[in-house]
Amino acid sequence: MFDLDRWHEIWITITRNKMRSVLTAFGVFWGIFMLVVMSGAGYGLENGVKSGVEGFAENSAYFFTNVTTEAYKGFRKGRRWQFRNEDMDMLRAYIPELKYISPVIFQWKEDNNVVRGDKYGAYYVKGLNPEYNFIEPQSMLYGRYLNEIDIRDRRKVCVIGKKVYEEMFTKGENPLGHLLKVGGIYYQVIGVNEPITQVNIGGDPKESIILPFTVMQQTYNRGGELDCIALTAVEDVRIGKLEEKISGLLKARHSISPTDPMAIQSMNVEKQFRMFKMLFLGISILIWIVGLGTLLAGVVGVSNIMMVTVRERTREIGIRRALGAKPKSILMQIMYESLVLTALAGFWGLACGVGILSLVDNALGSVARDTFFRHPQIPFSMAILAAFVLLLSGVMAGIIPAWRALQVKAIDAIREE
Repeated sequence: MFDLDRWHEIWITITRNKMRSVLTAFGVFWGIFMLVVMSGAGYGLENGVKSGVEGFAENSAYFFTNVTTEAYKGFRKGRRWQFRNEDMDMLRAYIPELKYISPVIFQWKEDNNVVRGDKYGAYYVKGLNPEYNFIEPQSMLYGRYLNEIDIRDRRKVCVIGKKVYEEMFTKGENPLGHLLKVGGIYYQVIGVNEPITQVNIGGDPKESIILPFTVMQQTYNRGGELDCIALTAVEDVRIGKLEEKISGLLKARHSISPTDPMAIQSMNVEKQFRMFKMLFLGISILIWIVGLGTLLAGVVGVSNIMMVTVRERTREIGIRRALGAKPKSILMQIMYESLVLTALAGFWGLACGVGILSLVDNALGSVARDTFFRHPQIPFSMAILAAFVLLLSGVMAGIIPAWRALQVKAIDAIREE
């Protein structure tokens, strides 16, 4: 393996026709380069999407009401109905696998619905409870989130989004304890939040004002009605397995036909996350298919050139056989030449691919924080796998030429010459 004469001979063979060797090696270089760059881009897209949903409760679901489409128990189809506070108590009692349950009440943007002194703006208003912060987590820049006392005592307090704070208060001003007029009623600011995840339901959290849901029901004359129920399951139970049971309990409580397909709508976040995982798995498989196909084209080129090389060296191989060279020696010589040519080109392609990805990663910098494309790098395990595939390709490229070289007989080589 470490015979210097052999490596010297390999180098002479490769450099004997420099242009041919370079053009042949370029096919392998381009194949491994494209594999690395496309894989890095795929990982960058995956990292961007994952960072965008990071922190959001994956094992969660949202339930919404809709008009009924079937008559049931004396009610005609087309009936409009709403969830109520008691529905959450029922779900807690009958489904112990639920970890967090939060009501959601929406009030969409209205012209100048928020006022502070001479400043005003249009923002989303949401009625939530403290458990919602475990479903769509928020980072607190000032103060605190809602607590159970706010809900129980119907305190007129609010948590405002980062953009609301920036537009309603001067930079660096402490907003805690100040009053905001929301929908004609004053609320005391107890916190400023910023979303951890880019996923949001019912409006951007940065442009939202969060009220205790009991207070919002009272001030907006909603009684005990809820627009949505958000919930998560415990870690070892998939929310998808509870979805049908939850819908069945809610339908039974509100006298809705069990077979009505439209009365309750749900958004299964767990299903969306699994869909993303399958999507990126498909992208990864496609990248490998394309990359390996390109690499295979380069390997075929190396194999063809080695066949030409064997043909050109027929006399040399014949003389070696006549002088007693063992078949193994001839075989290993051709295999080494093929492997060296493939490895040199491939590792240059691997290095250039990783270098390009590093430059792109550095160029993105902080800009990537707000995009769905981050850190386009390949993991170390991926680089090892690519190197293994490369070396295997080099061996495969030399198999047929090496076999052809073994077929050369001394007498035939001399006669042919």
